[in-house]
Amino acid sequence: MGPVTTAILAMGGLGVFLSILLGVAAKVFFVYVDPRIGQVADVLPGANCGGCGYAGCSDCAAAMVEGKAPVNACKAGGASVAQAVAGVLGISAAAAEREVARIFCKGDSARAERKFKYMGINDCRAAMLVSGGDKSCSYGCLGLGTCVANCPFGALSMGEDGLPRVDDEKCTACGTCVKLCPRHIPKVVPVSQKAASLCSSHDVGKLVKEICEAGCLGCGLCKKACPEKAVEVVKFLSVVDHTKCTGCGKCFEKCPTGIIQSLVFTVV
Repeated sequence: MGPVTTAILAMGGLGVFLSILLGVAAKVFFVYVDPRIGQVADVLPGANCGGCGYAGCSDCAAAMVEGKAPVNACKAGGASVAQAVAGVLGISAAAAEREVARIFCKGDSARAERKFKYMGINDCRAAMLVSGGDKSCSYGCLGLGTCVANCPFGALSMGEDGLPRVDDEKCTACGTCVKLCPRHIPKVVPVSQKAASLCSSHDVGKLVKEICEAGCLGCGLCKKACPEKAVEVVKFLSVVDHTKCTGCGKCFEKCPTGIIQSLVFTVV
């Protein structure tokens, strides 16, 4: 048997051995991936916004298939995506109420005092590093638009008064603005909510009067006026329980600064 034949046989034998080895390794290290994960991922919007609480749509899809997340976990997709996911998984989709972000501050450039003129990076988080921000109210919106710049759906814009505005049609309640705001001004609320105290300050009323014309004074007049007992004053800030509120407007009439307001949504 010549050297060429020997080489061919050796290479053939090596090939057979490696094939067997790879076959054994494939069985030993096999990790089953539920094909439904890919199917669910395909119906998700692919925005990877993080509103579901997972790193991205693929992780959310895996959690849905494994039962760790509900079929309506994708806030960006809404009810239609929840129905599609439920179809893939062969279960019913729970009705999820539409949610929209709201800005819980009315201390605009005309009504809120400033401690100094901020000249740094145009970012609310950076401004917070300079003496806690330039606004006298330590709870108020800094108005530098970090939420606007980072909204993955273009649902936020800056108003002429220096406060963010929410486009209800575009908002998916993904929560990006909530996570990024250093003062927790944006909040996600259900569209069924009829009223809210659009303020975030927990300062005492005397201080609020001195630094902001549009702040909650914590006076409790709204609480006394509410026939449904839907309003509480928590650390000098009025808070509306939307599950009890009927939107009667009694609190609007009594609020001395007009901070408790009706919530009007352009989506249902």
